[in-house]
Amino acid sequence: MTASPRAPATARKADQFGGPIGAAILTVVMPTVTFYLWAAVAHHGGGLWLPRSVGELAAMVPAPTIAASALFCGWLAFQAVLYVWGPGKTIQGWPTEHGERAEYRINGLLSFAITMAVLVIGIATGVISPRAVLAQWGPLLTIATIFAIVAAGVCYVAGRRRGALERSTGHPVYDFYLGTILNPRLGRHDLKFFFESRIGMGTWGAFAVLLPAAELEATGTISTAMAVVSLCQLFYIADFFVFESTLLSMIDIIEENCGFMLWFAFLVWMPFNFTLQQQYIAAARPELPFVAAVAIVGLHIAGYYVFRTANLQKQGFRRDPTKPVWGKPPVTMDTERGTKLLLSGWWGLARHANYLGDLCMAYAWCLACGFGSIVPYFYALYFTPLLLDRERRDNAMCQRKYGKDWDRYCERVRYRIIPYVY
Repeated sequence: MTASPRAPATARKADQFGGPIGAAILTVVMPTVTFYLWAAVAHHGGGLWLPRSVGELAAMVPAPTIAASALFCGWLAFQAVLYVWGPGKTIQGWPTEHGERAEYRINGLLSFAITMAVLVIGIATGVISPRAVLAQWGPLLTIATIFAIVAAGVCYVAGRRRGALERSTGHPVYDFYLGTILNPRLGRHDLKFFFESRIGMGTWGAFAVLLPAAELEATGTISTAMAVVSLCQLFYIADFFVFESTLLSMIDIIEENCGFMLWFAFLVWMPFNFTLQQQYIAAARPELPFVAAVAIVGLHIAGYYVFRTANLQKQGFRRDPTKPVWGKPPVTMDTERGTKLLLSGWWGLARHANYLGDLCMAYAWCLACGFGSIVPYFYALYFTPLLLDRERRDNAMCQRKYGKDWDRYCERVRYRIIPYVY
């Protein structure tokens, strides 16, 4: 495992997520929460519960199985083949703080389409049994967690061996959690990009097909709630792959090292926790009236409109700073770096209005589950503080990048996420 060459980087401060102690806590809490939520749906119908025996606590972490291991390895291999040999273009990523650019294969939409076609045809012909696959859900969760721990350990060692070429703090637990290497690579392929895009988002999409198919296989019908959540999520995931190249300008890729936080997020947190709504619906079968379904879809569409148009404005401005925004010439602010900051459209109303759209979609998916349990609301409850924290971290990164110019920008764009509110 190697990384793209980088100029010597400055040491990183242990000032995020509560420092080394906070990192140690999160390293334990993230898997514990995930296994607890899985058990809440799988064994308790979506209800919150407390272990009453050692055996019940142990059952929260299922043992790996040969079948689950084969599914996991086969899935990784299938996605890797599509990524490496599938038709697509190779582009350069966003420059790092040292001006370096890594190369990435952009063929996610085709890979996702092929994956969905294989799943649908396999299910329709009986080659793939959704209920048989989902019977391995618990063991798959355990295997994915083990893989994340091992991968984080390998990346920690790789980053430490590179020394001053990477940013780290010297605190083993903290560096294990946040990582010591920016771009871990296998050959010329960036593992961080591959696992976030093809494994994190791709597996989420596969589960969004398998869960309603399993409900259909078990009951003969797909409930309104299941249809609403799955279709909305699949639309969101497909949209991600349409604009896959924009991931290269996100903080995950250009700023954050690849440690346990990201490995666990890509392999476990995203696919297993982001489908808690469908898992709950399959277990509890909540009723969703037609009027409520229409309103929820409307909220999703409104959220998507804000999310996508805001991002398109940002991307269009980066390509052409003179491109009209909302039909008018863009209002911009010059900086000492020689670049411009956008003050038009959504970006003139709030610094991250795109996060508002993301949150609207998140709450729409959760509301489709009704109010019988808090478990399916985990996505929104987790996503809200995540985006609040991400906005703060992005603000700090821009402060370092632009200095006093960023202060002037914040004076003109006062609101962080919700225009006129926050």
